[in-house]
Amino acid sequence: MSTTLVKETPESSVKALPAYGTPDEPKVKGGNFWGVIRIAVGWVFLWSFLDKAFALGFSTGRNPETGVIDFFGPDAWINGASPTAGFLQFGVHSKEPFTGFYQGLAGATWVDWVYMLSLLAIGTALIFGLGTRLAAIGGIIWMAILYTAAAVWPEFNPFLDEHVVYAIALAGIAHVGAGRYLGFGGWWERTALVQRFPILK
Repeated sequence: MSTTLVKETPESSVKALPAYGTPDEPKVKGGNFWGVIRIAVGWVFLWSFLDKAFALGFSTGRNPETGVIDFFGPDAWINGASPTAGFLQFGVHSKEPFTGFYQGLAGATWVDWVYMLSLLAIGTALIFGLGTRLAAIGGIIWMAILYTAAAVWPEFNPFLDEHVVYAIALAGIAHVGAGRYLGFGGWWERTALVQRFPILK
Protein backbone atom coordinates (compact mmCIF):
# COMPACT_ATOMS: atom_id res chain seq x y z
CA MET A 1 0.00 0.00 0.00
CA SER A 2 1.49 3.28 -1.07
CA THR A 3 0.96 6.67 0.44
CA THR A 4 0.77 9.75 -1.73
CA LEU A 5 2.23 12.84 -0.20
CA VAL A 6 0.55 16.09 -1.13
CA LYS A 7 2.74 19.13 -0.85
CA GLU A 8 0.87 22.02 0.67
CA THR A 9 1.06 25.09 -1.51
CA PRO A 10 0.82 28.64 -0.20
CA GLU A 11 -2.55 28.95 -1.91
CA SER A 12 -3.99 25.85 -0.21
CA SER A 13 -2.85 26.97 3.24
CA VAL A 14 -4.68 30.31 3.08
CA LYS A 15 -8.16 30.23 4.56
CA ALA A 16 -10.91 32.17 2.92
CA LEU A 17 -11.97 35.30 4.81
CA PRO A 18 -15.43 34.90 6.36
CA ALA A 19 -18.21 36.93 4.79
CA TYR A 20 -19.02 38.58 8.08
CA GLY A 21 -15.62 40.02 8.93
CA THR A 22 -12.09 38.98 9.76
CA PRO A 23 -10.80 35.90 11.58
CA ASP A 24 -10.12 37.88 14.77
CA GLU A 25 -13.71 39.19 14.75
CA PRO A 26 -15.94 36.10 14.78
CA LYS A 27 -19.60 36.12 13.92
CA VAL A 28 -21.77 37.42 16.75
CA LYS A 29 -24.71 35.40 18.02
CA GLY A 30 -27.87 37.29 17.14
CA GLY A 31 -26.05 39.24 14.46
CA ASN A 32 -29.11 39.58 12.22
CA PHE A 33 -31.00 41.10 15.15
CA TRP A 34 -28.27 43.73 15.44
CA GLY A 35 -28.55 44.25 11.69
CA VAL A 36 -32.25 45.04 12.05
CA ILE A 37 -31.54 47.48 14.89
CA ARG A 38 -28.85 49.15 12.78
CA ILE A 39 -31.21 49.63 9.83
CA ALA A 40 -34.00 50.93 12.07
CA VAL A 41 -31.77 53.50 13.79
CA GLY A 42 -30.31 54.46 10.42
CA TRP A 43 -33.81 55.16 9.12
CA VAL A 44 -34.46 57.46 12.09
CA PHE A 45 -31.48 59.59 11.05
CA LEU A 46 -32.19 59.45 7.32
CA TRP A 47 -35.89 60.27 7.72
CA SER A 48 -35.02 63.26 9.90
CA PHE A 49 -32.83 64.53 7.05
CA LEU A 50 -35.51 63.95 4.40
CA ASP A 51 -38.29 65.52 6.46
CA LYS A 52 -36.28 68.67 7.20
CA ALA A 53 -34.82 68.91 3.70
CA PHE A 54 -38.13 68.63 1.83
CA ALA A 55 -40.78 69.56 4.46
CA LEU A 56 -42.58 66.22 4.36
CA GLY A 57 -44.98 67.12 7.13
CA PHE A 58 -43.81 65.29 10.22
CA SER A 59 -41.59 67.70 12.14
CA THR A 60 -41.36 70.13 9.23
CA GLY A 61 -43.92 71.69 6.91
CA ARG A 62 -47.12 70.96 8.84
CA ASN A 63 -49.39 73.79 9.97
CA PRO A 64 -49.88 73.18 13.74
CA GLU A 65 -53.38 74.68 13.70
CA THR A 66 -54.89 73.15 10.56
CA GLY A 67 -52.68 70.09 10.11
CA VAL A 68 -52.22 70.95 6.43
CA ILE A 69 -48.85 69.90 4.98
CA ASP A 70 -47.05 72.21 2.55
CA PHE A 71 -44.79 69.67 0.85
CA PHE A 72 -41.53 71.17 -0.44
CA GLY A 73 -42.78 74.51 0.90
CA PRO A 74 -40.98 77.42 2.55
CA ASP A 75 -40.13 75.36 5.65
CA ALA A 76 -37.94 73.02 3.59
CA TRP A 77 -34.17 73.30 3.84
CA ILE A 78 -33.91 73.20 0.06
CA ASN A 79 -35.91 76.44 0.00
CA GLY A 80 -33.64 78.25 2.43
CA ALA A 81 -35.30 77.45 5.76
CA SER A 82 -33.05 76.67 8.72
CA PRO A 83 -33.57 73.12 10.04
CA THR A 84 -31.99 74.01 13.39
CA ALA A 85 -33.08 77.57 14.18
CA GLY A 86 -36.50 76.68 15.62
CA PHE A 87 -35.13 74.03 17.94
CA LEU A 88 -32.14 76.08 19.07
CA GLN A 89 -34.28 79.16 19.73
CA PHE A 90 -37.32 77.56 21.33
CA GLY A 91 -36.55 73.90 22.03
CA VAL A 92 -33.68 74.56 24.41
CA HIS A 93 -35.22 74.98 27.86
CA SER A 94 -34.28 78.01 29.93
CA LYS A 95 -33.32 75.79 32.88
CA GLU A 96 -30.60 73.99 30.93
CA PRO A 97 -26.95 74.94 31.67
CA PHE A 98 -26.14 74.99 27.92
CA THR A 99 -28.95 77.36 26.89
CA GLY A 100 -26.79 80.35 26.01
CA PHE A 101 -24.34 78.29 23.99
CA TYR A 102 -26.96 76.50 21.88
CA GLN A 103 -29.17 79.51 21.32
CA GLY A 104 -26.10 81.41 20.14
CA LEU A 105 -25.79 78.89 17.28
CA ALA A 106 -29.35 79.47 16.03
CA GLY A 107 -29.50 80.53 12.40
CA ALA A 108 -25.83 79.86 11.64
CA THR A 109 -25.50 78.47 8.12
CA TRP A 110 -22.55 76.24 8.97
CA VAL A 111 -24.54 74.65 11.82
CA ASP A 112 -27.38 73.80 9.41
CA TRP A 113 -24.97 72.24 6.91
CA VAL A 114 -23.09 70.19 9.53
CA TYR A 115 -26.37 69.00 11.03
CA MET A 116 -28.03 68.03 7.77
CA LEU A 117 -25.03 66.41 6.11
CA SER A 118 -24.26 64.41 9.24
CA LEU A 119 -27.87 63.18 9.41
CA LEU A 120 -27.61 62.08 5.77
CA ALA A 121 -24.21 60.44 6.20
CA ILE A 122 -25.03 58.64 9.46
CA GLY A 123 -28.41 57.44 8.24
CA THR A 124 -27.11 56.18 4.89
CA ALA A 125 -24.06 54.49 6.43
CA LEU A 126 -26.12 52.68 9.05
CA ILE A 127 -28.77 51.50 6.60
CA PHE A 128 -26.23 50.02 4.19
CA GLY A 129 -23.74 48.87 6.82
CA LEU A 130 -20.87 50.95 5.43
CA GLY A 131 -18.59 52.64 7.94
CA THR A 132 -20.98 51.47 10.65
CA ARG A 133 -18.71 52.02 13.63
CA LEU A 134 -17.76 55.52 12.54
CA ALA A 135 -21.42 56.33 11.86
CA ALA A 136 -22.44 54.96 15.26
CA ILE A 137 -19.86 57.16 16.98
CA GLY A 138 -21.19 60.17 15.06
CA GLY A 139 -24.72 59.25 16.10
CA ILE A 140 -23.72 58.99 19.76
CA ILE A 141 -22.16 62.45 19.56
CA TRP A 142 -25.42 63.87 18.18
CA MET A 143 -27.45 62.13 20.87
CA ALA A 144 -25.20 63.72 23.51
CA ILE A 145 -25.64 67.14 21.91
CA LEU A 146 -29.43 66.81 21.76
CA TYR A 147 -29.56 65.48 25.31
CA THR A 148 -27.58 68.40 26.71
CA ALA A 149 -29.55 70.86 24.56
CA ALA A 150 -33.05 69.90 25.66
CA ALA A 151 -33.09 66.92 27.94
CA VAL A 152 -30.59 67.20 30.77
CA TRP A 153 -33.69 66.73 32.92
CA PRO A 154 -36.15 64.82 30.71
CA GLU A 155 -39.76 65.92 30.94
CA PHE A 156 -41.20 62.46 31.53
CA ASN A 157 -38.32 60.64 33.24
CA PRO A 158 -35.75 61.47 35.93
CA PHE A 159 -32.78 60.98 33.61
CA LEU A 160 -33.48 58.49 30.80
CA ASP A 161 -34.99 59.57 27.49
CA GLU A 162 -34.92 58.47 23.87
CA HIS A 163 -31.54 60.11 23.23
CA VAL A 164 -29.91 57.93 25.85
CA VAL A 165 -31.66 54.82 24.51
CA TYR A 166 -30.50 55.58 20.96
CA ALA A 167 -26.96 56.16 22.21
CA ILE A 168 -26.95 52.78 23.97
CA ALA A 169 -28.22 51.07 20.79
CA LEU A 170 -25.56 52.85 18.72
CA ALA A 171 -22.86 51.76 21.16
CA GLY A 172 -24.01 48.15 20.72
CA ILE A 173 -24.02 48.54 16.94
CA ALA A 174 -20.43 49.80 17.02
CA HIS A 175 -19.31 47.11 19.47
CA VAL A 176 -20.52 44.11 17.46
CA GLY A 177 -19.70 45.56 14.04
CA ALA A 178 -23.35 45.33 13.03
CA GLY A 179 -22.65 46.41 9.46
CA ARG A 180 -21.70 42.80 8.67
CA TYR A 181 -25.25 41.60 9.27
CA LEU A 182 -27.93 42.40 6.67
CA GLY A 183 -25.52 44.92 5.23
CA PHE A 184 -22.35 45.42 3.22
CA GLY A 185 -20.03 45.65 6.23
CA GLY A 186 -18.22 42.38 5.52
CA TRP A 187 -17.27 43.53 2.03
CA TRP A 188 -16.48 47.05 3.25
CA GLU A 189 -14.07 45.81 5.94
CA ARG A 190 -12.12 43.80 3.34
CA THR A 191 -11.53 46.77 1.04
CA ALA A 192 -7.99 48.13 0.78
CA LEU A 193 -9.13 51.52 2.10
CA VAL A 194 -10.51 50.11 5.35
CA GLN A 195 -7.60 47.71 5.75
CA ARG A 196 -5.32 50.74 5.64
CA PHE A 197 -7.57 52.95 7.79
CA PRO A 198 -9.45 50.68 10.23
CA ILE A 199 -11.23 53.68 11.76
CA LEU A 200 -13.48 53.63 8.67
CA LYS A 201 -15.10 50.33 9.73
